[in-house]
Amino acid sequence: MNPYVISICHQKGGVAKTTTVSSVAAWLADDGYQVLLIDLDSSANLTTGFGINPLIVDRSAASILLGNDTLEMIQRPSGFPGIDIVASNKEMNIVAQYLSVRPNYEQLIRENISMNGISHYDFVVVDCPPNLGPLTITALAASQLAIIPTQCEYFSIQALNSVFKLINKVRRDFNASLSYRILITMFDLRGNLHSHIFEKIQKHYADALFDTMIGFDSKLRASQFAGVPISEYASSTRAAQQYKALVKEILAYVK
Repeated sequence: MNPYVISICHQKGGVAKTTTVSSVAAWLADDGYQVLLIDLDSSANLTTGFGINPLIVDRSAASILLGNDTLEMIQRPSGFPGIDIVASNKEMNIVAQYLSVRPNYEQLIRENISMNGISHYDFVVVDCPPNLGPLTITALAASQLAIIPTQCEYFSIQALNSVFKLINKVRRDFNASLSYRILITMFDLRGNLHSHIFEKIQKHYADALFDTMIGFDSKLRASQFAGVPISEYASSTRAAQQYKALVKEILAYVK
């Protein structure tokens, strides 16, 4: 059986996309699932977040998209039980230009995930770049679920329409089974701004919202600097427990 594929995507950066990838993967692994991470972002924040230096990664996700390798060939241990990773490196900067002129590039990740060497994973979680270009398209074309982390701030919400348009295009052209859920991140209970914007999000997207929201927590950034997922770095903190609750929601949704 092929693994269940989740892409974490948004047009805007700084919405806790990579933090969500690492935290979801860590809590899935804590529950006994085998997880493969794919870092499609040229910034390589997910890669460095697991303590891997992208400057010494010689075979990255770019190798798959350029047709030189398979996921099975270049996945590597993350350093944490139950989690392997396909890392990012500087080659990711050229991949989007290459894909835009390659026929049928949209199915490259999906075809790799369908290979026998990946079948022992329960989940594949993809960290998309902060744009809606070819790399995000090929991730969504391979996914059953897109999670869209979103702050309760104007520019983050404004970008949602573009994300939904892309998801609808991918559904229409490449992957009719793709669904999506919105995750509120970096929620600030101080003052009324975030609460006011959240009410508007609820009004328009109630059916697509996760019940779980992720609040501000300085331990999340500290865990990134330490190269350790939040579940390992500070498992009892508010944000760690919120991500644990999110994983329970994801598992219920998948089942």
